[in-house]
Amino acid sequence: MQIVLGVACMVAAANIQYAWTLFVPEIQKTFGWDRAAIQVAFTIFVIVQTWLTPIEGYFIDKYGPSKVVMFGGLMTGLAWVVNSYATSLSGFYLGSVIGGIGVGCVYATCINNALKWFPDKRGLAVGLTAGGYGAGSALTILPIAKMIDAGNYSQAFFVFGLIQGAVIIAASIFMRGPKNEEVKFSSKVLQSRRDYTLGEALSTPVFWVMLLMFTCTVTGGLMAVAQLGVIAQDLGVKNFQVNLYFFAMAALPFALMLDRIMNGISRPLFGFISDRIGREKTMFIAFSMEGIGIVALGYFGSNPWAFVILSGIVFLAWGEVYSLFSATAADTFGSKHIGKIYGVLYCAKGLAALFVPVGNILMQATGTWATVLYTVAIMDLIAAFLAIAVLRPMLKQHHAANEARMARAPTLATA
Repeated sequence: MQIVLGVACMVAAANIQYAWTLFVPEIQKTFGWDRAAIQVAFTIFVIVQTWLTPIEGYFIDKYGPSKVVMFGGLMTGLAWVVNSYATSLSGFYLGSVIGGIGVGCVYATCINNALKWFPDKRGLAVGLTAGGYGAGSALTILPIAKMIDAGNYSQAFFVFGLIQGAVIIAASIFMRGPKNEEVKFSSKVLQSRRDYTLGEALSTPVFWVMLLMFTCTVTGGLMAVAQLGVIAQDLGVKNFQVNLYFFAMAALPFALMLDRIMNGISRPLFGFISDRIGREKTMFIAFSMEGIGIVALGYFGSNPWAFVILSGIVFLAWGEVYSLFSATAADTFGSKHIGKIYGVLYCAKGLAALFVPVGNILMQATGTWATVLYTVAIMDLIAAFLAIAVLRPMLKQHHAANEARMARAPTLATA
């Protein structure tokens, strides 16, 4: 039931990030603002959502999941209501701040709850929860797109803002954390029996390697999330009708719908795989796939069919970062303080968001999106190399040191 409630909250919160790309062209058409200036709102949202996560982790530990998610639902709904009335860039920036706070509360709490309830199946549990965020907007992409196409982007903000806020608040009432006797550890994945504090986690080299890898991998997918509509428009495939015989749809909304589905599938899929073969091997496979997929998108993206298929592959390989890094963090540092620890690690998404407006600038300077895509593909491939060559041996040393310490002083196990 806790997984179901977490998924429901994530589905309702997903639109603020994943449907934003549909609104950008309409906002630009309405007000005539520079595209890069509009996309600053997306960057603000991601920075607020991610960089406040450690603070939200503190409130999760203090007040429990229900109250934090309820507050997040209120703010999530309010954000799009503010956007519906915005007539200036500052108005949209304000909506992004409110939305970042709301989605941050929902996301951090639901992930935290999944990690604590299922330590024996962390990859799958957190993958299912994060999958709700990745795939949730697939349910509403078409109705939002239709409402926007009808010339009512403000109405779309207002109506769906109220709906998503109400769903989150309703689900939050029944959320709770686990009791000690309700959880068991994995026998297949190395997991710390010691609960690190945030300060102790930050003092370990393995934390900073994970932060670097997280930043490298999340940059490419985040740029695609924010810019996919713009990229499709610049490549000339946005309005191309993709005909599957039993139905036809414009390339962009079809790609967006497929991407959300693939993004959602990837999180429980790769999480499940990581529970069996290990986190680092799974990271290597997924990050390599994402890097190669982004290179192919830059090379073949002007073909509408290739654009749809390759963007789906990119999102399939990208979505898993949110299940793999959170599960790895809990395996490494324990679950008692994971809200704060993963909150700091999740700030990598905020660092990556700084590159979204830079992507527009780089494209304008070079005249092609290929330059941007190749750059982030290299970052993905670097992260894939680090997963096997650096992270894996570091984690083995980390767990070996933990076991040796606990053998010398058994009382540390409950510290």
